[in-house]
Amino acid sequence: MSLVVGLDPAHRSTAVLHLAAMLARSADTDLVVATVLPQTWPLAAGSADAEWRGYTRDTANLVLDHAAAVLGGSVRAEYLVHEASSARRGLAELAVDRGAALIVIGSSSAAPVGRIALGSESDALLHASPVPVAIAPRGFRAAEDARVGRVTAAFRGTDSSGDLVLGAAGVAAAVGADLRIASFAVVPPESGTSGAGLDAEKRIARQWAEDIAHQASGLLAQVSRLEEAPRIAGTEIGVGDNWDAAMTQVEWRADEVLVVGSSTLGPIARVFLGSHAAKVVRHSPVPVVVVPRGAAVPDLD
Repeated sequence: MSLVVGLDPAHRSTAVLHLAAMLARSADTDLVVATVLPQTWPLAAGSADAEWRGYTRDTANLVLDHAAAVLGGSVRAEYLVHEASSARRGLAELAVDRGAALIVIGSSSAAPVGRIALGSESDALLHASPVPVAIAPRGFRAAEDARVGRVTAAFRGTDSSGDLVLGAAGVAAAVGADLRIASFAVVPPESGTSGAGLDAEKRIARQWAEDIAHQASGLLAQVSRLEEAPRIAGTEIGVGDNWDAAMTQVEWRADEVLVVGSSTLGPIARVFLGSHAAKVVRHSPVPVVVVPRGAAVPDLD
C-alpha cells in the first residue's frame, strides 16, 4: 500500500517529506506526493481567471519539484497535482483511489518548532479522512536512512484504546520497531482545592496511574503472545501540572511515532479528536498517527 503525502500548493515543506520518507522506508512502500488545487469551470483563453489558474498550477509544480529534490530518489515516489473542491476532499479521494494506508501531512506554521498545530485544512482532513493521518511536527527532520524504531501507543484505559494498542503492535512488528504504551494525565497545581482536597486529587492520580500500569501490563502480555510480536519496550506514564510537563516526563526518541485513537464521539470510520487526544497531539514532540474510530491501524506490512 502506498502513502499519500499532502503538500500546500503555495508553500514548500520539508518536515512532512522527512516523515513520509521515514515511514515509506520502514514499510518498504512508495509515496504519492500531491498538491491539491481547487476545481474550476472551463475558462476562456486569455481571461484573468485562466492566468491565475496557470499561476497556481505553476506554483504547485514548483512545490513538487522541491519535494523531489528533498526526497532525492531515496524512496519510490510519484508526484502529481490533483484537483478537488477542497484540499481535505482531494487527499481523501487520492487515499481511496490509491488504496493508501496513510495520509501524511505537516503541521501548521503556527506551531512552535518541534510541536504540532492544526490549520483549518488539516483539522478538516482529520474530521473527514477514511484512513489514519500522520502529522509531522514543525521543523521535523530525519536522517536520510532513518526508519521507525519505536511505536508508542497512547492508552487511556478504554476498550477502544486497548484495541489501538493491539493494532499498533501489528504496525511495530511489520516495520521491525519496538512497541511501547504511554499514558498521560494532568493534575493542575491550582485546581480550586488545597490541603486535604489537593491531597485527594494526588491520591486519585496515583491510583489512576497504578490502574493504567496494570491494564497496560495485561495488554503487553497479549501482544507477546501474538504470532508476529514486536519487541516490547514497556509502559511509561506521564503526570504533570500541565500537558507539556506530562508529555516531557516521558522519554522520546528521534525515530519514534506516537499512535493516537480518535474519539468515540466521532462518526464511525472517521477521525474526530476528543479534547484529551487533541491535547496529546498538540503537545507531542514526535510525529503522531491519528487513527479514525472504527478503522484499522495502518497496515504497513
